[in-house]
Amino acid sequence: MELHDVDATPIAWRELGEGETVLFLHGLGMTRTGWDAVMRPLAEDYRCVAWDMPGYGASSPLEDFSLEAVADAAASMIADCGGTAHVVGLSMGGMVALQLALRHPDVVRSLVLVDTSPAFGLDGTDPDEWQAARLAPLLAGAQIEDFAEPVLRGVMAPNPDPAAVALAVQSMLRVPIAGLMQTIAALPAHDVRARLKEISMPTLVLVGELDEETPLAYAQVLAESITGAELHVIPAAGHLTPFEAPLALASRIGDHLQGMESH
Repeated sequence: MELHDVDATPIAWRELGEGETVLFLHGLGMTRTGWDAVMRPLAEDYRCVAWDMPGYGASSPLEDFSLEAVADAAASMIADCGGTAHVVGLSMGGMVALQLALRHPDVVRSLVLVDTSPAFGLDGTDPDEWQAARLAPLLAGAQIEDFAEPVLRGVMAPNPDPAAVALAVQSMLRVPIAGLMQTIAALPAHDVRARLKEISMPTLVLVGELDEETPLAYAQVLAESITGAELHVIPAAGHLTPFEAPLALASRIGDHLQGMESH
């Protein structure tokens, strides 16, 4: 099977396989190309679709950007893909997935939350300081290629595979500066802790063993607050499991999807 890129507007995506749709939502410094190694084994049984989020990659930007608006765009895409989908979200994509499950529960067959958080700043991070530190170099004219590799290495497990780093950098290089700035500005507003009990679809929570950005404690909040959610740790992985441990991630997702079929 060959990966198929669809550079449509307003949403562009990459897909592989046939069957029930599994929609992959990427993180802050990633685009559709980052899911390839996860999608390949799953595409034996499912239609795997990885989007470029609005304002990222080849997708058109939103006029009024927020995680809620991005979730609405995902719901529209799912409607175009057949009406329902299993949704896998990494980091910021997991935040979008949570918004999607709350705002459009009828289109989400199941939820997989990877290296993500129910709210910004659970560790006490000051949102203004966090934003300022990330926006300052961009406002000063820095380009993605100037900082992609050190930033990505900084959130991966120690001594990452150079090939995994290279793939992560290639995916991040597709992020427009404007899109990155929009998402940095929007993330601190994220907090769905009070509504997690409303999520009723089957949910799998996954976290890298060495993830320091959204650590196990964050995943535990999600798993304990969403009724029936399962939690698993991906050994030896940091915050970027689609690059660091794609086969282990795909295996956990596959088990989750097959478990749904058996019920």
